[in-house]
Amino acid sequence: MSRATNNVAAHRRHKRYLKAAKGNFGGRRKLYRTARETVQKGWTYQYRDRRNIKRTMRALWIVRINAAARSLGLTYGRLMDGLKKAGIQLDRKVLAHMAATDPEAFAAVARTATGTS
Repeated sequence: MSRATNNVAAHRRHKRYLKAAKGNFGGRRKLYRTARETVQKGWTYQYRDRRNIKRTMRALWIVRINAAARSLGLTYGRLMDGLKKAGIQLDRKVLAHMAATDPEAFAAVARTATGTS
């Protein structure tokens, strides 16, 4: 009886990993075992960093809002507290965009949040 090797599935699996390893250097692209290790590690980083980028972007938005608020004589915490009490439901992404691109509108929102006209 001849030995069954399941070559078709193995070849397909190898091709899938080698295709995903395109762009890597040397054996990381050409050799199945190292290519598989590289690709799996890359997928791990990709999964992790999809979450980390959310943290990084939120921190960036907070820095931008704080800088704009301080130029108006406020702190970040007082501004956010005033927005909450005034019932203004703008998220940090929108506030940071306003602070960077439209300082007059941001100042108007900040005045509303602090109660000064």
